[in-house]
Amino acid sequence: MNTQTNMSTTEVKPSAAKNPKKARNPSLAPKKDLKKKNKKKTKKSKAPAFDETVERNDGEEQQPASGSEQLSFFLKQLESAVGVRVSALELDPIKDKCVVELSEKLDQNVSNLGEHIKMCCGSSWRETLCEGEVVEGKVDPGSPAVLVVSSSALRSLELIRGLHSLTKQCPALKLFSKHLKVEEQVSLLKKRVNIGSGTPSRIKKLIDIEALGLSRLDMIVLDMHADVKGFSLFTLPQVRDEFWDLYKTCFHQRVLEGSLRICLYGPMPAAPKLRNNKKQRQNQD
Repeated sequence: MNTQTNMSTTEVKPSAAKNPKKARNPSLAPKKDLKKKNKKKTKKSKAPAFDETVERNDGEEQQPASGSEQLSFFLKQLESAVGVRVSALELDPIKDKCVVELSEKLDQNVSNLGEHIKMCCGSSWRETLCEGEVVEGKVDPGSPAVLVVSSSALRSLELIRGLHSLTKQCPALKLFSKHLKVEEQVSLLKKRVNIGSGTPSRIKKLIDIEALGLSRLDMIVLDMHADVKGFSLFTLPQVRDEFWDLYKTCFHQRVLEGSLRICLYGPMPAAPKLRNNKKQRQNQD
């Protein structure tokens, strides 16, 4: 009799005793694992370096600024950055021609850059932008007619792709330091160059060593598009300082003389949203 009772007690056992893990309430599971999974999912999606579909940080479309508005904006940036103030006497002869007004019929994006520059050069665009031979006494080697200045090497490459229709016979020259040695660029500047695209520091270095000439320079195109963090040529700290050093040293006097035009390509930058100041500074360093 005792043996029967023992067997009955051993046969009837709750399933929870065999698998105690199954008996747990799923709502009591640790939440850390779920957070980690969510973080992994967000890391997979990467945003492009420059987003031209959004013109402003608040998502609103921005209307193209007039020539006078662009000039006023540029002069304020110049004064705040390097303390150079252009007097009314200096400005009066050049105020109507020193800043290029682009066509409002075309968006100011990468794919339309070549067309905008073409229209800026007028009827002589083919001779100025497309010919590939040096003309003695008229077209010096290493002296572009147009310089495109942007905040990074990546952006410079993007803008060069937008110039493809104009650079089949005479390729646009890459004027940045990433993966390019100065010696290589000096060698390329011994040929005819119609358009150059690069960053302020390398452009200035090539001018300082007299490899990049300015005898033909008619227009500087300043890329105003902001990157995904909201920074542009005029707002990214180190690049901003390098640009104004380049402009003050090499371009400002030519603008005052009326021999050089300025083209602000893209929306005038708004102040970036600095929610994570420390993290952004660490990334830049």
